Amino acid sequence: MNQEHKIVLYQVEDTNIYVNVMFKEDTFWMTQKAMADLFECTTDNISLHLKNIYKEEELDENRTTEFFSVVQNEGQRNVKRKVKCYNLDAIIAVGYRVNSKKATRFRQWATKTLKEYITKGFVLNDDMLKNGRPFGKDYFDELLERIREIRASERRAYQKITDVFEQCSYDYDKNSEITKAFYAFVQNKLHFSVTGKTAAELIYERADSEKPAMGLTTWKDSPDGKILKRDIGIAKNYLNEKELSRLNRLVTMFIDYAELMAEDEILMSMQDWVDQTNQFLLNNRRKVLNGKGKISHDVAMQKAEKEYEVFRVKQDREYVSEFDREVEKYLKGND
Repeated sequence: MNQEHKIVLYQVEDTNIYVNVMFKEDTFWMTQKAMADLFECTTDNISLHLKNIYKEEELDENRTTEFFSVVQNEGQRNVKRKVKCYNLDAIIAVGYRVNSKKATRFRQWATKTLKEYITKGFVLNDDMLKNGRPFGKDYFDELLERIREIRASERRAYQKITDVFEQCSYDYDKNSEITKAFYAFVQNKLHFSVTGKTAAELIYERADSEKPAMGLTTWKDSPDGKILKRDIGIAKNYLNEKELSRLNRLVTMFIDYAELMAEDEILMSMQDWVDQTNQFLLNNRRKVLNGKGKISHDVAMQKAEKEYEVFRVKQDREYVSEFDREVEKYLKGND
């Protein structure tokens, strides 16, 4: 993600409006096209207003404009071009001249709220303002604290990644399609990166009633407790020592990366974390899963449960409980 690209959210009659902007030198910058989208008018209209603003010397053009490198989609190619952008003063000035309801609402909001906070170094999001979470230094300090708490937690490897996604996305929405998709694929991405198999494929291929511990390498009550049905549907329980070590190292590196992003005060959206998860795996020469894999979760569980029914009988027959061990010790002591 380009560090200067941000999203601002404000409300118009209880409707959230997202605005693509750039943030640099304590102000926002927008292209003519972005302003046209914001104010619901043509770029010709925006251009005319800007021309008059500078002609009438309402603003100094040199102080309110700057060229930015922007990636544009041209046909089927992404092309980086230098595009002229206009700062907040110019945006508000245009807003006063554009005759649209949206322009009126924006300048009211900007004049009252945006100008006040931007001088304090905050990029605003209306929901975060209400909750006291602006994107200033305090935001990133808090982010670092959260990331370090995630690192120290006892949660599973893939849960730590989803915790980063939840805690470190400025636009996090638990009900969004991006969130649902990320939660659905992140476990598979991690397992595939270290084994070449999805979680379902691991369970399907390694659950075997003929193997010791049914193919599991760990379970909730291991090493002496029984394997229960709840244990057989967790893919991580089938990883060998080398695979588990790689998985944990990978997660540690990802959390290191998240911490660096926060230290550099780089704002990350949900989509940024989705993209960066894939890029992170590629950068570390890991296999990256495309799609959902060859085996569904339901098919994997059907097979694992079938194997478990066979294994359970054998386990019950061979299982020695703590009580059994104590009785055996007692009997030996009385020989």
